[in-house]
Amino acid sequence: MTDTDNAPLARLSEAGVAVWLDDLSRDRLTTGNLKQLIDERHVVGVTTNPSIFQAAISKSSLYDDDLRQQARQAADADAAVRRLTTDDVRAAADVLAPVARRTGGQDGRVSIEVDPRLAHDTDATTAQARELWATVDRPNVFIKIPATKAGLPAITATIAAGISVNVTLIFSIERHREVMDAYQAGLEQRLEAGESIENIASVASFFVSRVDAEIDKRLETIGTDDALALRGKAAVANARLAYAAYEEVIAAERWKRLEAAGAKRQRPLWASTSTKNPEYSDTMYVDQLVAPDTVNTMPESTLEATADHGRITGDTIRPNYDDARQVLAAIDAAGVDLTDVTQVLEDEGVEKFADSWNDLLQSVTAKLEAAK
Repeated sequence: MTDTDNAPLARLSEAGVAVWLDDLSRDRLTTGNLKQLIDERHVVGVTTNPSIFQAAISKSSLYDDDLRQQARQAADADAAVRRLTTDDVRAAADVLAPVARRTGGQDGRVSIEVDPRLAHDTDATTAQARELWATVDRPNVFIKIPATKAGLPAITATIAAGISVNVTLIFSIERHREVMDAYQAGLEQRLEAGESIENIASVASFFVSRVDAEIDKRLETIGTDDALALRGKAAVANARLAYAAYEEVIAAERWKRLEAAGAKRQRPLWASTSTKNPEYSDTMYVDQLVAPDTVNTMPESTLEATADHGRITGDTIRPNYDDARQVLAAIDAAGVDLTDVTQVLEDEGVEKFADSWNDLLQSVTAKLEAAK
């Protein structure tokens, strides 16, 4: 690999965007592929979700020996899935440990999600966050909690317990603000209890491409020339203004007091960054979302596309706030209710992850039965 091959990803990192891989499997771990991506593709973190694990475990034979052992121990599917997923996350955290040490714990992180079926249960989410943190038992892990209304107090409680959190399934700027408030409240509670906050980290995973997919569909239904001209513009505008909200928070006195006590910033993380519409550039949600203190988590296809032909030209967020506001205003004027869009996407996101988790449980149940 030449320096030229790495140039776009190197420029992305230099611009303050942490490159994370949105995928994990035992295949990546056993073949050394994850280590290779760290060494050659500037990858400094890994995210997972129920869909990723469903694909990894159901399609690979590398989990079969573990499943046979668990079948002999009469483990049920839930216990087996937790064992397999936490083992993979622990192993990935070990691979990324040097990155965590080099970055002071800001990067080198691996995310694992609470059971998505608990998304509307605050107490159960909080309890499982603690269980996952203890089971994986690595300091460079993020516990993923969805940004549902029930998830917000769970985020605060989990942070207050000293557990680092990746807040997932954020679609609206308003909810992003509530997430940032929940993070700060958790840090404040921990300080009030006389505990250190220096080793706690968090990211706020703001979803991108799904916003365009839903809004484009509505614009096409409206069908006017003005509406059609707005396709493919909403997601980037929405994300850019989420970053503007982040800048407001870190400039406020409340945050400055926390930062003085050792708090790490809750960086915006751009999630769902593969384009759903083949007519759009396959790197648009990378090229157009560059700013300091951000994370872009990419499936490998987007990572490779960025390495090959990404156009990283510096900060593409902060100079475009006015344009972003104008885009969202035009979308509203065209008749698209952004509040309804983001609520629909949140509901669908929770449902899709729960469906993937149920599919995984069914697949593992079948494998456990076959192994008896």
